[in-house]
Amino acid sequence: MRDDEELLAERFEEHRGRLRAVAYRMLGSLSEADDAVQETWLKLSRTDAAGIRNLAAWLTTVAGRVCLDMLRSRAARREEPMDTYVPDPVVSPLDRVDPEQEALLADSVGLALLVVLETLEPVERLAFVLHDMFAVPFDDMAPVVGRSPAATRQLASRARRRVQGAAPESEPDLGRQKEVLDAFLAASRAGDFEALVAVLDPEVVLRADSGALVGGAAASKLVRGARTVAGQALLFRQFADSSRLALVNGAIGVVTAPGGLPLAVMGVTVADGRIVGMYILSDPERLARLDLTPFGD
Repeated sequence: MRDDEELLAERFEEHRGRLRAVAYRMLGSLSEADDAVQETWLKLSRTDAAGIRNLAAWLTTVAGRVCLDMLRSRAARREEPMDTYVPDPVVSPLDRVDPEQEALLADSVGLALLVVLETLEPVERLAFVLHDMFAVPFDDMAPVVGRSPAATRQLASRARRRVQGAAPESEPDLGRQKEVLDAFLAASRAGDFEALVAVLDPEVVLRADSGALVGGAAASKLVRGARTVAGQALLFRQFADSSRLALVNGAIGVVTAPGGLPLAVMGVTVADGRIVGMYILSDPERLARLDLTPFGD
């Protein structure tokens, strides 16, 4: 029996990376994704694995069902405003990427996309993620969402239209992204308002998620327009010297850690040489769960 359990655990570990990637896209939370993977393992350990013909497919659909239940539960108890919510970023230094993080971000999942996924209904998100990102057949996921395969296809199609219409196209070249972020940080350090405006798209959107109330007022905010966003950036210019470039969900971003204490992680979307979207997570509780030790040196 012990040998069978160990063999099953080894087989599960072969699929852990894919399952975590599925769960991260479904939940936008690294800790919840790990919880979902663990729950999937528990369900497998209580199942007669000998009767599972395709373990990869079985695990993926079970993980999808677990995530769907978690999304529904979250929606029922959600209190924070959705317009300022920023999903958990995946952060690594520019000079090295953890293989586990590479697997997590395979096929590129930026913060802009995760923000749009948060606007979908749970069943739409499941259909889109499993089919469009992981090629799960509609016949396999239909029982999970409780719809026919044709209806499940419609869920994915509706989600796809919303995603394509809302997620901005990002500059794929990391070198060009870095040039834009370098210019942004230089302007911030110099307190140069017009230089900041120049590096921002006129319709730029800043989304800042601070989590709990700070100083008696909600610090989370949604700000639109280059001049307004530039003004917000100048309010935090004293932290510019503590900001370092990093890879945030596979794109160039910024980690701010004054005195080695993580204060914020910012992901951006760069298009046509300007920043069109900024996603700042400054929730201390959530930042503490991220591995930001390389930026605290």
